[in-house]
Amino acid sequence: MRTDSPSPVRIGETQDKPQRRSILAVVFTVMAVGLSLALLWMNAGSVLLVFAGILFASFLDACAHGLGKILPVRRAWRLTAVSLILAGVLGIAVSRGIGQIPEQARFLINVMDAQIDVLQHRLTAFGIDLLGPEGGRDFSRLLPDPGQLFGHVHLAIGTASGLLINAVVILCLGLFFAADPGAYRDGILRLVPIPSRGRVRQVMDEMGQVLRGWLLGQLVRVALVVGTMWLALYLVGLPGAFLLALQAGLSNFIPYIGPFVASVPVALVAMPLGTSVLAWAMIVYFLIQNLDGYVIGPLVHREALQLPPAWTLVAIMIFGSLFGVIGMALATPLVAIGRVAVLRFYVEDRLGDRAGD
Repeated sequence: MRTDSPSPVRIGETQDKPQRRSILAVVFTVMAVGLSLALLWMNAGSVLLVFAGILFASFLDACAHGLGKILPVRRAWRLTAVSLILAGVLGIAVSRGIGQIPEQARFLINVMDAQIDVLQHRLTAFGIDLLGPEGGRDFSRLLPDPGQLFGHVHLAIGTASGLLINAVVILCLGLFFAADPGAYRDGILRLVPIPSRGRVRQVMDEMGQVLRGWLLGQLVRVALVVGTMWLALYLVGLPGAFLLALQAGLSNFIPYIGPFVASVPVALVAMPLGTSVLAWAMIVYFLIQNLDGYVIGPLVHREALQLPPAWTLVAIMIFGSLFGVIGMALATPLVAIGRVAVLRFYVEDRLGDRAGD
């Protein structure tokens, strides 16, 4: 009998098929990753809003978890109670005092505007045009061209409505994520290969703990700064002490840069009251901010974050230049969860260094 042996050409073709499939898989994977990164870059603003909603959901989840220690009921009831308490506190604040903030804000803006004019005239007397021909108050270039969207109407209502819409989106996303976080997490895990799902779930839970620790720590810091700054500026004699303290406290969401920028309104409001008041206001301001930055902040975030200050500042500068104020505010938690991902997936799993943390 005659038996035909397979030709060398067919053997080579059989061996080339797995290689071609492997190459095609790599190419398609690279294309998919590149397309995903491009889509994320094109929709970076929306992605940051989603991340802000996740932060708010982490806050609600932490509050519901803490309430469970004193109220042993189902999580849904605890989350509902937390939401109602926050809504009630906000309603009381609006009806009792926050409603006066717009009037105080207009007053403070007028005071700061007048002091900017005084400062500009003094600099001009020395031949220095530091603030520009418009006195440094032409902010129209910082805004997108409204004509490209909805015409001149967008210019009138764009900023206020944009902030309101963003706040509503963050609020709704936070409530939805907090209502059933396991469902959203499991939905993401279904995209991961089955053998790796346990590890990814563990890392995602750790990221959630980091976000909760960071946000709760920031809220504690903001509350302490606002309370002490309000009392100190009131005793110094500054008008609108609460509003100045509030913006000083919220500035701590942008480490290093935020407190320095927030000192400018305090200085401008204190300038008309005399040199002694200005000096005391600046001493009190920087004393409280330094106490928060070098004592309270490290104590609060000792376990939640382990970020070197240099990397935090670099992240703030990069995200600020790319995405504006919201990028600066979210830079620290983004870098914090990115650090967890790099340590767990690359340093430990890829490199095998279990002592890398």
